[in-house]
Amino acid sequence: MLSVALRTLRSRWTTFAGSFIALSLGVGLIATMGLALAASLDAPERRPERFAKAPVVVKGADTLRVPTRIGDRVAKLASPRPVPPSLARELAALGRTVEDRTFAVRAQGGPAGLVGHPWSTAAFAPYRLDAGRAPRAADEAVATGDWTAPGRRVRTDRGTVTIVGTVRDLGFEQALFYPDDRAARLSPEVDHLVVDADPRAVREKVAGSADAAGSAEAAGSAAVRVLTGADRKDADADPDRDSEALIAVNAMLGTAAGVTGFVSVFVVASTFAFAVAQRRREFGLLRTAGATPGQIRRMVLAEAMVVGVVASAAGCALGARGAPRLAAWLVDDGLAPRWFAIGTDTWPYQLAFWTGLFVALSGAVAASRRAGRTGPVEALRDAAVNTGTMTRGRWFFGAGLLLVGIGLPVHALLTEPGGLLGRKSYTSGPMPLIVACALLAPVLVPPLARLLAWLPARLPGATGLLVRENAAAGVRRTAAVAAPVLVTVALTGSLLGATATIDGAQAAEIRQRTTADFVISAPGGPGGSGGTGAGGQGFDAATVERVRRVPGAVVSPTAASAVHVLEDGVALIRSDARAADPAALAATARLPLAAGRVTDLDDRSIIVTEEWERHTVGESVDIWRADGTRTSLRVAAVMRIGTGGNGVYVTPRNAPGAPVDRIDVSLAEGADASAVAAGLRTAAGRSGGQVFTKDAWVAASYPETDGRTRTGFLLVLGIALLYTGISLANTLVMAGSDRVRELAALRLAGATAPQVLRLVAAEALLVVAVGAVLGTLVAVVGLAGLWGALGVLHAGSPLVLPWGALGAAAGACAVLATVSAVVPAALCLRPRPVESAGTRE
Repeated sequence: MLSVALRTLRSRWTTFAGSFIALSLGVGLIATMGLALAASLDAPERRPERFAKAPVVVKGADTLRVPTRIGDRVAKLASPRPVPPSLARELAALGRTVEDRTFAVRAQGGPAGLVGHPWSTAAFAPYRLDAGRAPRAADEAVATGDWTAPGRRVRTDRGTVTIVGTVRDLGFEQALFYPDDRAARLSPEVDHLVVDADPRAVREKVAGSADAAGSAEAAGSAAVRVLTGADRKDADADPDRDSEALIAVNAMLGTAAGVTGFVSVFVVASTFAFAVAQRRREFGLLRTAGATPGQIRRMVLAEAMVVGVVASAAGCALGARGAPRLAAWLVDDGLAPRWFAIGTDTWPYQLAFWTGLFVALSGAVAASRRAGRTGPVEALRDAAVNTGTMTRGRWFFGAGLLLVGIGLPVHALLTEPGGLLGRKSYTSGPMPLIVACALLAPVLVPPLARLLAWLPARLPGATGLLVRENAAAGVRRTAAVAAPVLVTVALTGSLLGATATIDGAQAAEIRQRTTADFVISAPGGPGGSGGTGAGGQGFDAATVERVRRVPGAVVSPTAASAVHVLEDGVALIRSDARAADPAALAATARLPLAAGRVTDLDDRSIIVTEEWERHTVGESVDIWRADGTRTSLRVAAVMRIGTGGNGVYVTPRNAPGAPVDRIDVSLAEGADASAVAAGLRTAAGRSGGQVFTKDAWVAASYPETDGRTRTGFLLVLGIALLYTGISLANTLVMAGSDRVRELAALRLAGATAPQVLRLVAAEALLVVAVGAVLGTLVAVVGLAGLWGALGVLHAGSPLVLPWGALGAAAGACAVLATVSAVVPAALCLRPRPVESAGTRE
């Protein structure tokens, strides 16, 4: 059978070339995504930066550690604790110590993210003066980089300073170095302490310190840490930024890999099944010549094996070339850190190769069973009508996947509606429905094709009628061509529609919740996140007080913080928190309360959401504040879950170390909006605050679908459209190679060449329309579940279908289908009709 299979491959190279192209591209996609995904699993070992030359670094408590019955639960503190002053004095007895402080600085004309440090710590990076001298007076500073120069006066929110020297920018921070005593006045707390002593002696001193032990008990954490060697990187700003960057890249690539893998498998399986189904008459002739069903099956599987092995190997080679280009594109677009590169992992090649071979054989198995059942009489049958396409297996799996695709969202609506808002849910949700539509295509395609061609079939001429009957009768060809269109349109509608619907719900939520007329956000952008990162200070007390003094302004300053709660006795859950004055919050916000009142919030209570395990008004709940201190608070009010971003509310006393990063302002009765806005800009402008009207703030902050998520979806859709476009052209070329005699018969019946080409183009457009309609229906069903979940969660929003994107995807498929159908047909029409009619298969 292998020799017969090889001869068949040579004689029917057009059909097998189509299968080869589809499979090699599919394997190439899987290999490319697998290699990129493998590269995102591990961050490179980062070396110490700010303290690369420091002998020992003592760092304040920054880790919350809570014992449970299954082991300690660990989390990073949102507000790390400083080094205790008494411990600093004890360590000074061991050797020379240098106190380090980090605080935000906003300089006129300076870079974003500027921070201040004591000059004595500069030597540990090490920074060396490029020009000028070290700072001595309180109004002197040394700057990193070339954004300023010695002798210049720079206005900052910490006072005007004279730049007396510059150091080379080492690439990990933009800093101003002050004299040590000036830095101590600007930021009294000690973040790190460099100790020039034996590390063992330092550890013993820290372990025996009563202040450190008390800090550990209060924080429920490892408290003060002693860092040496590679561990000194933990004293750098945001030491986990590499792994956090990879988490985002990994999530994006994971989504892209899952969807592109599904598209590849779906299209390849459909192409292989169609390629085998085209040869029913050939199998009938072989049966007539004496071939047994087993021989037919072995021949088909041998062909699939040969094509699968060669195409999978070619696909792995494509992946090896495509993955570095994908990584470079991610870096160039800022989606991955600059050091991101493809590694030496080999498992993606293994996965891609064996997946390709498995899919090739799987696509041929079912078809080979049908081929083995082909009787000799099939060799004499000239009809192009596909019969017996709906086997019991297709009915079983098609109906089962249809029930799964509809049943799972319904079950989630009844049990956990919030799960439907997750990216994994609305990314994978359409997949069972897509496969179900493909399996049930012999049932769905004929009536849908007749419906779409109802009007053209009634127009003068026979073209509309022939288009309708050809599409309905050749159901295998129609289904194979419609499959790539179905998957592209369904994914476009589902992914973009889901993000647009959720964004609309989030925007509606924040618009309803915010009753303030103006919102002032800290530098860095709206949303309350600017200026509160490492070393961030938000708005200082003087700025808040200036805003309060603006005539006609009712002010509610809030600060971003976090709390942790232990649920089910084993899960340490982090919740974002906002610290606010209850009366001011009630005047400028309308929280989505399910129970309780905002004004009941005080220093001994908390406002939680329905997601919390304990969410009954009056109930007590144990929490850990942002600095790790533990307390028990009473539930003052409970918010609805909504889209899941409500967080919790506490008073400033329960948010230690949290700077004010957002100020909501309502107009007092009779106040002039223009005058208040001008006053707010003057009051907040000195600190770099941005004043937004309510509508402008909502528009700037929401919808705020993560850029990586949106780019990941566009990456998925771009790859899917490219791949399905090639597969669409490929399938049409395969189908066209078997229509030579049919087109010649039309010519002999009196049709002109232009008429035949118009017929072929119209058939292609009808099939694309069938796929687009099925894809749109799949998207609508998936989005309906999402829309229902928003309603259950009291976050109602209109269902958004991205008609523009759907039209663009369908239009691109229509152009590709038309060109791919007409060009082969035109080539088939070049010989005389009599010659083509007698062409051997």
